[in-house]
Amino acid sequence: MLRGREYECVLPTYPNRRRYSDRLKRVEMALFPGYVFCRFDPLRRLPILTTPGVAHVVSVARVPQPVPDAEMAAIQKIMQSGVLARPWPYLRVGQRVRIELGSLLGIEGLLVQERGKDRLVVSVHMLQRSVAVEVDRESIRPI
Repeated sequence: MLRGREYECVLPTYPNRRRYSDRLKRVEMALFPGYVFCRFDPLRRLPILTTPGVAHVVSVARVPQPVPDAEMAAIQKIMQSGVLARPWPYLRVGQRVRIELGSLLGIEGLLVQERGKDRLVVSVHMLQRSVAVEVDRESIRPI
């Protein structure tokens, strides 16, 4: 509907297999569920907000916030490249995470990066000591 109103819109998707009771089907899923990216004048957002299905414009203190052009360009380049992309939990250095795969399953700690490698730091606070292990980012999830 936004494109019909001549707005520039992007809905990044990825292929996914859905299991139904009698078959597997390939469907396109939103890479960022619940979000459609649209270029518009923030002072003229009423036509956007009155479009069926649009609930909000991402804002801070009621001021619409644009996604940086470099980030949008990166997402669009990924979509155009044909490489397999999947949604992924947002992880940042310093965040508490839990290992969900492998021999360290269930361990919680702090995500740090050293020399370009992700590490999980587990601390013994009473001893004021910590230990770090290298982890594969695919095996961790935010807590």
